[in-house]
Amino acid sequence: MPSLELMKKFLISLRQKHTKPGYHFLIYLLLLTLPFLGTLTSHCSALNLQDMVLSLNPGHVIASSCLVLLLGMLYFLTRPRDVYLMDFACYKPPPALMCPTERYLERSRQANIFTEENLVFQKKILERSGLGQKTYFPESILSVPSTACLDVAKKEAAVVIFGCVDELLGKTGVGSEEIGIVIVNCSLFNSTPSFSAMLVNHYKLKSSVKTFNLGGMGCSAGLISIDLAKHLLQATPNTCALVVSLEVQTLNCYLGNDRAMIMSNCIFRHGGAAVLLSNRPSDRRRSKYQLLRTVRSNKGADDNSYSCVFLREDDAGVVGVALSKDLMGVAGEALKVNITTLGPLVLPISEQVMFFLTLVARKIFICSGVKIKPYIPDFKKAFEHFCIHAGGKAVLDAIEKNLELGEWHMEPSRMTLYRFGNTSSSSLWYELGYTEGKGRIRKGDRVWQIAFGSGFKCNSAVWRALKNVDSSMEKNPWMDEIHQFPVPL
Repeated sequence: MPSLELMKKFLISLRQKHTKPGYHFLIYLLLLTLPFLGTLTSHCSALNLQDMVLSLNPGHVIASSCLVLLLGMLYFLTRPRDVYLMDFACYKPPPALMCPTERYLERSRQANIFTEENLVFQKKILERSGLGQKTYFPESILSVPSTACLDVAKKEAAVVIFGCVDELLGKTGVGSEEIGIVIVNCSLFNSTPSFSAMLVNHYKLKSSVKTFNLGGMGCSAGLISIDLAKHLLQATPNTCALVVSLEVQTLNCYLGNDRAMIMSNCIFRHGGAAVLLSNRPSDRRRSKYQLLRTVRSNKGADDNSYSCVFLREDDAGVVGVALSKDLMGVAGEALKVNITTLGPLVLPISEQVMFFLTLVARKIFICSGVKIKPYIPDFKKAFEHFCIHAGGKAVLDAIEKNLELGEWHMEPSRMTLYRFGNTSSSSLWYELGYTEGKGRIRKGDRVWQIAFGSGFKCNSAVWRALKNVDSSMEKNPWMDEIHQFPVPL
């Protein structure tokens, strides 16, 4: 497994170049406004109330009032439309597709491809991965012999997509004629016609529907889809957007002996999710969340970041996803950039001031050799709930340590990894489903979703709960067993 040492200083060595532009802008703004405020104050102090009233020109008052009114109207007419999350649904495969460690290893042995050393390697990875004994694989991989082919891959996608969307439409009561935008993301497998076209055909969506199909964008593609939907909804009035996130494994199980590529077999699992967004003001009262912010960071310009998660052929010509030993370090850099962008937008002023003062002190005393420990902002003051992509145990351990989160905050991510494994871009929705199933979501709570993926990208979404979520009324993959969690790890 990649070394945790590569992420040891993640978030501690925050680069000055990511934060000082915002603080410089604040300083310049204060310098520009202080003389004006000072002049205005001195002028007002020289006049008493009666003098001020008598000095007012009726024409100026009317003109100023009209200007303020006009500016107010322009603001309300041009401000971005609010985006609401009406509900979401996660796919739960049938019990027959559960794959405990022994079944996984037996199936790997039956393939007659992996060396004995690599079978032992897979067992060690599984023991350290944080995955439990009830994660799922598609039938095509579990069957003996394997039935992996194009038609079976399309069927796997259809089962997940239609299973999620059927449940979602049933929960929200939204008709297919109300959906104006469809976005589907699946990183490794894309057919023709696309999955978004398959959705249009199956649900007979209207001819004016805008469809998008995202591929090759990794585990962070779910939040990329949310960000895309947000921008489309802000430009298209009175409509709903359907976002579907999944990964198809049928044609992407690696059957070779390159250990960098075997690792993906051990952690990725079968799953998917569908999300329904709306910009209609009338939908606010029946929606669960409002989207507050999305922040996207891309480190693809760096060659090391670009190549750390790569679909390629091994020496024998077998295709698989290779995970670089530098993955943890690359992820740490991408996370650092993302949260230093997000931080000033969400952290309370007290946290921003402390961080800024520490930054200045470190700069002043750097020449004298005095070491001042960097101040790590407390993100628990900005968010009540954290949904961190369940990419693997090592990643979650590093984030917990460096963001100084507690077991309670990490529980949704760890339990999702344990129960469902890494379901790629849909993992965040299983985590939010866990939080709802535990009855933790209260009106006004803020939820931070953060994910990263190939390219290399790190993306965040911030939601605010519009209501208390009643766990007894929820229907999601956790509800028939939520009482069993959390489990000791």
